[in-house]
Amino acid sequence: MSSLIRKVISSAKGPKPVGPYSHAVLVDRTLYISGQVGMDPSSGKLVPGGVVEETKQALTNMGEILKAAGCDFTNVVKTTVLLADINDFSTVNEIYKQFFKSDFPARAAYQVAALPVGARVEIEAIAVKGPLTTASL
Repeated sequence: MSSLIRKVISSAKGPKPVGPYSHAVLVDRTLYISGQVGMDPSSGKLVPGGVVEETKQALTNMGEILKAAGCDFTNVVKTTVLLADINDFSTVNEIYKQFFKSDFPARAAYQVAALPVGARVEIEAIAVKGPLTTASL
């Protein structure tokens, strides 16, 4: 059996990781994107404005990582949304729809006890590199 290539993806336009992890890892055509919080890449701090601005920034950061891997939001097939407060679910959905416009990825959303750096939201994703065609079942 031939081995698969594992490629670490990093974006200069994304925030520096706050721990021992990569922005993303590409194995074959599957891209695993680490959870993104609303951190401003230039300051290394959470953006002000609460869950709305943090969600926008988290997804903007994810977009930069997708670009670094030669992908965009249409390549995303699964996300996980972690919330400090489940009452922010609807608000996060409104921002989420600005980035994922149609053929939405599969998704899970959870309230968690706490998130890194005091974030209100964290979003991770799995994408498939290359052209995708959506078929009806």
